[in-house]
Amino acid sequence: MPVSRIELIPVEGMPEIAPGDDVATAIMNHAELSEGDVVVVTQKIVSKAENRIVDVDPDDPLSHKPLVEREAVRVLRRRGDLVITETTHGFVCANAGIDRSNVAAGTVALLPEDSDRSARRIRARVKARVGVDVAVIISDTFGRPWRRGVTDVAIGSAGIRPIVDLRGTEDAMGNELHVTEVAVVDELAAAAELVMGKATGCPVTIVRGVDPDWLGDGEVGSDLIRRPAEDLFR
Repeated sequence: MPVSRIELIPVEGMPEIAPGDDVATAIMNHAELSEGDVVVVTQKIVSKAENRIVDVDPDDPLSHKPLVEREAVRVLRRRGDLVITETTHGFVCANAGIDRSNVAAGTVALLPEDSDRSARRIRARVKARVGVDVAVIISDTFGRPWRRGVTDVAIGSAGIRPIVDLRGTEDAMGNELHVTEVAVVDELAAAAELVMGKATGCPVTIVRGVDPDWLGDGEVGSDLIRRPAEDLFR
């Protein structure tokens, strides 16, 4: 499970993404990709490319609230202007993931309809054009219950196991692990954000040096979502 070293390489100089743009081509035009790389792409440019941008009143900071209700399947909590929702994807987050940051004034970004599918498309385009097999993670910024601050997590992925299951293995003291499942895609998304930042205009990071055993087909980012029957808090 542990890796001795990983490298975080921000992809700089990318153009502003507009509806209909090919995110994979933009990445390939500004990065040298290698076999086994993990490409972490912020949700915002995926939403822009997929035309998940909606006009709102630029003078009304609450004009996006009707969209929150539309994008949510359930409202879990309300406190003042803050609304904690469950989205159609199964994410529990603030305001159904709708965001005003890093978009033009008078617009908001909705989450991609299917971030796993978005990740698969980017991965397939890279493979078809340059013949390099990479993994792709779509990341977004989420708050966390019981802890202050935000961190980036994976909302979609392709070509990488989202969870590394350590159950049945032993810890350093020889004790068998019974419940430990590591959300490696979340850890990589959080690490990538450290070099992307929130206001630098760098929406993509290459993570190089991950364990090859983490890579492969068959599992998707939505596997991270805990089923309601297993959730003690809903």
